[in-house]
Amino acid sequence: MTERLYVIDKEKSDDTAEFVSSDVFREAMSRLGAPVALVTTDGPAGRHGLTVSALCSVSVEPPTVLVCINRDSRSHEAFVKNRNVGISILEPHHESLAFRFASRKLGQDEKFESETWVERPGAAPVLINASVTLLGRIAQTLSSGSHDIFVVHIRDIGLHTEKSNGLVWFDRGFHHLPVKQSAD
Repeated sequence: MTERLYVIDKEKSDDTAEFVSSDVFREAMSRLGAPVALVTTDGPAGRHGLTVSALCSVSVEPPTVLVCINRDSRSHEAFVKNRNVGISILEPHHESLAFRFASRKLGQDEKFESETWVERPGAAPVLINASVTLLGRIAQTLSSGSHDIFVVHIRDIGLHTEKSNGLVWFDRGFHHLPVKQSAD
């Protein structure tokens, strides 16, 4: 039998404490695998984008996803004002692009340089060689803690013509998920 070590939140002094410490919570969430995607917007507030892993499906009818963005992000206000959202689900060869869009040092124009984007009037740009692209509009915004949760109704989906490997964020690093091979 393998013994497991459990880290107990040392800052939590008793069962009546309202929250666990943010450090312990971050450590716990680092062990939750998450997709890696670029989330973009364009419109009156300008073209903006960032890398997110807080993204998941909500509903099939209507097609809906949620995206969580920190209100302190310099792109947050552009999403609120533009209301349109582009989501590009990344593949393993996009790791450097994910880092670029996560950078706080680069301007928005620099983030979008040297990549090919599908850009349509009134829509957010999406990466032409992403595994999957989703275009939608923010239908609802919820606030919790430091983040806003954008509920996005999907209006357009692009699927790569070939199945591609997945890129996930787990244990503070990128990991590649292979495509399931069909049994012949």
